[in-house]
Amino acid sequence: MKVRFLDEDEELNPILSSVNLIDVFLVLIAALLIAIAQNPLNTFSAENVTLVKNAGKPNMEVIVKEGKEIKQYKSSGNIGSGEGARAGIAYKMADGSMIYVPEDTGSSPSDKQAAINNQ
Repeated sequence: MKVRFLDEDEELNPILSSVNLIDVFLVLIAALLIAIAQNPLNTFSAENVTLVKNAGKPNMEVIVKEGKEIKQYKSSGNIGSGEGARAGIAYKMADGSMIYVPEDTGSSPSDKQAAINNQ
């Protein structure tokens, strides 16, 4: 049988201080889990995300997350460089909307006019 004295000091009990440390660590772990869950590039979420780092600078990066796949594109720093071909023309309208007109390289201008007349 254990006898407890009235003048026993509870601050001297080492178990109580370890319980307080465990509580602090549990709160810290919960905060870290919430931070990880709210990260837009979280691999557990099914959202598609595009992230631009250092926009407009020579060291710009574009990070694209589609499902669980993450792709990272880095800028070469050169303006107008790269591979590709002209695909069409984009026009900005007076109301701010954009219209893209694809370029058909295999047909002649008369074929394009005939396609417009048929519509």
